[in-house]
Amino acid sequence: MRWSQLYVPTLREDPADADAASHRLLVRAGFVRQLMAGHYSLLPMAVRVRGKIVDVVREEMARIGSQEWILPAVHPAEIWQRTGRWEGMGEEMFRLKDRKGADLALGMTHEEIFTTLAQELSSYRQLPQMWYQFQTKFRDEPRPKSGLLRVREFTMKDSYSFDLDQAGLDRSFDLHHAAYTRIFARVGIPAIPVQASSGSMGGSASVEFMSPTPAGEDLVVHCPACRYAANVEKADSALPAAADGEALAAPERFDTPEARTIEELARLHGVPAEQQIKTLVLVADGRPLLALVRGDHSLVEQKLLDATGARTVRPADADEIKGLLGALPGSLGAVGVAGRTGGTDGTDGTDGTGLTGLTGGTGLTVLADHALAGRTGMTTGANQDGVHLRGVDVARDIAVTRWADLREVRAGEPCVQCGEALEVVQTVEVGHIFKLGRKYTEALDVTVLGQDGAAVKPIMGSYGIGIERAIAAIVETHHDEKGIAWPVAVAPFEVAVVPIGKADEQTAAVVDDLYGRLRAERIDVVLDDRDERPGVKFADIELVGIPYRITVGPRGLKDGVVEVTTRATGETVQVPVTEAAAQVAALVRAAVAPLAG
Repeated sequence: MRWSQLYVPTLREDPADADAASHRLLVRAGFVRQLMAGHYSLLPMAVRVRGKIVDVVREEMARIGSQEWILPAVHPAEIWQRTGRWEGMGEEMFRLKDRKGADLALGMTHEEIFTTLAQELSSYRQLPQMWYQFQTKFRDEPRPKSGLLRVREFTMKDSYSFDLDQAGLDRSFDLHHAAYTRIFARVGIPAIPVQASSGSMGGSASVEFMSPTPAGEDLVVHCPACRYAANVEKADSALPAAADGEALAAPERFDTPEARTIEELARLHGVPAEQQIKTLVLVADGRPLLALVRGDHSLVEQKLLDATGARTVRPADADEIKGLLGALPGSLGAVGVAGRTGGTDGTDGTDGTGLTGLTGGTGLTVLADHALAGRTGMTTGANQDGVHLRGVDVARDIAVTRWADLREVRAGEPCVQCGEALEVVQTVEVGHIFKLGRKYTEALDVTVLGQDGAAVKPIMGSYGIGIERAIAAIVETHHDEKGIAWPVAVAPFEVAVVPIGKADEQTAAVVDDLYGRLRAERIDVVLDDRDERPGVKFADIELVGIPYRITVGPRGLKDGVVEVTTRATGETVQVPVTEAAAQVAALVRAAVAPLAG
């Protein structure tokens, strides 16, 4: 390819609205252009990078025996309704009607559709199956930002496995885990596999692949000593015991008219935050509940959803709180609140969601974080404005419906596995794998005959990689003040041949020979044949991020050499003209071969 034929609209200044490094550089280097919030056009250079990432993914999917499909992006509502996700996906699902009034959805993911196709499976002899596709997904993201990192329309590589039993699912899951590890290594994304919540996907196990970046919105708790890692929505730590306050025979009321926050209670009344109980009033799936955490801790909303099985949760408003507890935020507590601890039938007294609501005089559900277990001498609101209680014994004074892990783990806390100090890293999710179980095969009635002739519901896994997000994640890791520095495996071009100086027959002949030799070596090469100053050419090539540059000029040719510059290091060496093509081709192969092997 000759640069004069390329469309690469580079910019000299950063776009004003770009916050993330990848957003700024992909726009400046002429890879993407925004159509509207969350929707981006991929320009020719980005399409080349995208194609190379897709090729790597295809190779690794083939290695584990997965087969490629292409499924529709528009889905009938009925399939999603059968699994309960038509409502459960909430406002992020794009819903529409066709001209006949039928309800349709733009696919966010394809569990339902692949499972529908699996209805044609009939025998255990056809299992296991691993299927995947590259398909456009749509999510009505409320706050699209950071260029390709958070969008509303994107390409997903999504895989699905169907196995006869749990052992088979474990094998499929492990195969995908290994494949994803290789994919991210090959494309140059430093990905940390972490324990995660399954969220709306459901299932028994979930691992996210998280790439560290200041532009990320996800926090990963990571132990550098033993490699423990978990999303903050799932992370735990070996929390040290906190000192209790003064124990009393019964809770004692005291006035706190100017203390409405944890910090004010600590400052004005000398009650350390770790001796306070933070009471949060929430509404989960339309039912109110209380969530209790230590005063110096924060609630993780996803942990609460996981603990209750609820699909949605929101903070109760002031009127709702006043009606439930008789006070406004700042003086709330669970002492005297009748939580429900058991039903007359021997169950936990809930309706299956873990929530009791307020019907039948059962009281509010009270969820308490494990860090409050056994605590005495605690302080909490008295459910009267401007009044608190001291000397609270949690076991004695609070009717806890359910204990759960609700708190956010913080940097410096001891690792749950080895005791070393944990780190909290800002990251972006680049891949996610789930053990789905039989949620979808049961809902959509997929059955095969087992070895004994009995009907069996296959067990499923789901595995995803966002392709455009991968492009952005690579740039987040591989850039400098000059621009992008693509890893060789995914670079739009591997080598640029750049003639400089006054054009003459000798220079032209050497340039054409190098270009031809590199193409013969199957190197992805671009010839910068523009009538531009060397500084302009070099700046564009550095901004675009081509890994190797061969500079050909009359001065070097007098000595029989050309210059070879490595983009990642900035190192320039002189190489004999006759050896340049072979040496650069060897550099390209050496950079790719160990990862592809």
